[in-house]
Amino acid sequence: MTEPASAVDDRFEQAKAAFLDGLASYQAGDLARAEQHYLRSLALLPGRASTLINLAATQLRLARPLDALATAERALAADAESVDALLHLATALAQLGRLADALAAFDRLLELDPAHAPAWSSRGNLLRELQRPQESAQAFREALRHGADPETHTYYLASVAGGEAPPTAPRSYVENLFDDYAGNFDAHLVGRLRYQAHRQLIDRLLAVEPGPFACALDLGCGTGLCGPLVRPAAQRLTGIDLSAGMLAKAGELGAYDRLEKADAVAWLGETQERHDLVLAADVFIYVGDLDPVFAGVRRVIEQGGVFCFSVEAGASGDGGFRLLPSLRYAHSRRYVERLAERHDFEVVAVQSGPVREDQRETVDGLYVFLRCGAPRLPQEGS
Repeated sequence: MTEPASAVDDRFEQAKAAFLDGLASYQAGDLARAEQHYLRSLALLPGRASTLINLAATQLRLARPLDALATAERALAADAESVDALLHLATALAQLGRLADALAAFDRLLELDPAHAPAWSSRGNLLRELQRPQESAQAFREALRHGADPETHTYYLASVAGGEAPPTAPRSYVENLFDDYAGNFDAHLVGRLRYQAHRQLIDRLLAVEPGPFACALDLGCGTGLCGPLVRPAAQRLTGIDLSAGMLAKAGELGAYDRLEKADAVAWLGETQERHDLVLAADVFIYVGDLDPVFAGVRRVIEQGGVFCFSVEAGASGDGGFRLLPSLRYAHSRRYVERLAERHDFEVVAVQSGPVREDQRETVDGLYVFLRCGAPRLPQEGS
């Protein structure tokens, strides 16, 4: 029996309303509700490509790439030449670690739309991970040519093409990276990458200087991995981070007296607070030029206070830091000691040790302990 036209029209209007509700929820950041609206719309109008495309985008934001992949495949079944569906398909494949399949999907997308800057950017990052730097650099150049963000893509390009590295990672890159990463950050970093810089730094700190500290500052505190470790030795603890998502997770721990969303250098240059401990665990992998950081810490630290941090090892030469293909900065011991001297810090200890794993290989770091305005103490394990 043929469905009455009025019923068809009513179903279409309901599906349209649910779709628009999904868009509004997505834009408001309520991803779970957006997904439910899109699913309701699809129940009324199954197989609609535009709804499937938006559902796949939502599932990617919800960190469910397997679901996003299935949804993107349904969207392509409805519209085989949909650039947006191909973009979500390729992104899901990349997040699932299927890099060769993801690369093929991006290549197919770029055959349809050779000026698609996000596809060139993602293709460049895939090739970077596949250790094909020349092809990666060319993809980033194409992304720039077609209107990609210049600051971020100049940073990407420098990581694979050599030349002079930017002094720091773009703020928008770091903020977006960790906002998206916040939900599963601890499980991924500690469980999968065997991250240990937070524990190594605090254990070594308390061996060098057990405290207690009147007022500690955790720069780039992230989800607060250092907080519970250092809290027993700190009467007051403040955390600073760029990512609101990370700070929300840190706040759940109850270890911090205060959390601030701010750029570390800007905050250090403006605050009137004083601290006798400043720490930064695995933060400077996103900062090449540490001179402004040292200047800021010197401004806020009490005489005799301790400044401790980790850096990734692997840089050499007069520059003292370099941007790696991993998009992380490495620093040399000589560079750190030179900055300490310039900013009137005494070197207490510089110790080598593991930071995390990358591609199942141990990443080595340096754990640095400095004191402001105090006599030089014997170095340990350096």
